[in-house]
Amino acid sequence: MAAFNFTPSDPSTFILMGIPGLETAHVLISIPFSMFYIIGLLGNFMILFVVAKEQTLHKPMYLLLCMLVLTDIGTSTSIMPKALFIFLFNLKNIIVGGCLTQMFFLHGVSILHSSILITMAFDRYVAIYNPLRYTTILTNMQIAKLGLVGLIRDVLLILPMPLLLTKLPFCAKHIISHTYCEHIDVAKMSCGNITVNRMYGLVLAFVVIGLDLRLIALSYGLIIRVVLRILSKETHQKALNTCTAHICVMMMSYTPGLFSTLSHQFSQGISPHVHIILSNLYFLTPPHASPNHLWGQNQRAL
Repeated sequence: MAAFNFTPSDPSTFILMGIPGLETAHVLISIPFSMFYIIGLLGNFMILFVVAKEQTLHKPMYLLLCMLVLTDIGTSTSIMPKALFIFLFNLKNIIVGGCLTQMFFLHGVSILHSSILITMAFDRYVAIYNPLRYTTILTNMQIAKLGLVGLIRDVLLILPMPLLLTKLPFCAKHIISHTYCEHIDVAKMSCGNITVNRMYGLVLAFVVIGLDLRLIALSYGLIIRVVLRILSKETHQKALNTCTAHICVMMMSYTPGLFSTLSHQFSQGISPHVHIILSNLYFLTPPHASPNHLWGQNQRAL
């Protein structure tokens, strides 16, 4: 891929090793991974189908749920097909352009997921704080605009990652001990100084997660203050149930994500196969739990 300006001595492909140390068990490992992936896809596509089919569900909170579902589908699909090809057919090669593209979409969709969670927190605040004006303040068009803003933010934040990698001189060894192209793992193959890459990855993780969590905490802090003032026990309970569901989803999203980022940066004390399996499960588990949990809570909140 000449467009990526790697040194002439570098081959045009990288090699993804899968799970080093467990090569003989790759086929067995592929069974639960593929089941998680397929079940997650079916469940998420079912949610999209039901919302698209049912006119009464064309509301902001269900539009946000669909956006969350799409990010979950995008996250798992960006890594699992290639991982399964490695496990089942030992197809470990990936072209440089494909590796950088996978990395861009993987990190981009993950940050977009965070942006949608912020919008969902704001949506619940408006719904509880000013329910009479909720439909006029947050229309489907407004939600779509907020989603577009989040998308633009994510592209601007993630685009420097592959661009920085194209400036690095890479050594003869093009082996990535993982199932997918993660930013810092690709950077570690360089013979040059990767301090900038490390710092950008860490700053991005802490700034995005830190800023997003602060905004979400602010929204839910205001929500709790409003909820405590509600006199109706039934309304009080319904509001708390909805908020609890959202908070659980956010915990499931941010905690493993932060662990995955830190383990990529400082993986010396973690067994490689444990680190890789947990990293893959991080991208497989939320698509099962998050949308379905929110779907159930939204249905009970109606």
